[in-house]
Amino acid sequence: MSHSASDAEEWSRALDDDPSAFSRVFARHRDRVFRHSVRLVPAVADADDAVAVVFFEAWRHRQTIRFIDGSMLPWLLITATNVARNLRRSASRYRQLLDGLPVGSHLTDEGVVDEEATAALRSLSLSDQRVITLCVLEDYSEADAASVLGVPRGTVKSRLSRAKRRLADGVHQSRHTHQVPVSELSQ
Repeated sequence: MSHSASDAEEWSRALDDDPSAFSRVFARHRDRVFRHSVRLVPAVADADDAVAVVFFEAWRHRQTIRFIDGSMLPWLLITATNVARNLRRSASRYRQLLDGLPVGSHLTDEGVVDEEATAALRSLSLSDQRVITLCVLEDYSEADAASVLGVPRGTVKSRLSRAKRRLADGVHQSRHTHQVPVSELSQ
């Protein structure tokens, strides 16, 4: 019988000086953390940096990580949200230099990113981004999100309702303010 160790078990082994256990946790979650980071960082290329920082922070905070049903993925996703926010802040310092350049469509290796939804997600407050990440994008329950965020379930429920409304409003507003008439596309 093959038993795949939980993140909590692997993490315990890593804390007991088993570097391969950390490697297994990294391999298990790096792709999910990357996909989540792509949604939030200023450029797709920044997602790799975000993943590296997230796992560095995991090791730095190794004694205080919260697990949900033996998984550290919720903690990693919240940390990725925080890292992405910091990367966006850093990038904003350079935006003034780039303001004069024409803006093109934003593409990833996988295809076109929904720019309106991405912009709306980035415009949310950090607490709203966290709750949207866990409950909407990653489909964790409100109870699990409350546990990883260290807040009551009712707080998650109210934040989620507010964040969904703000996200929808942001997408709606973006789609209506950025429409280009067809006649301008051929010029």
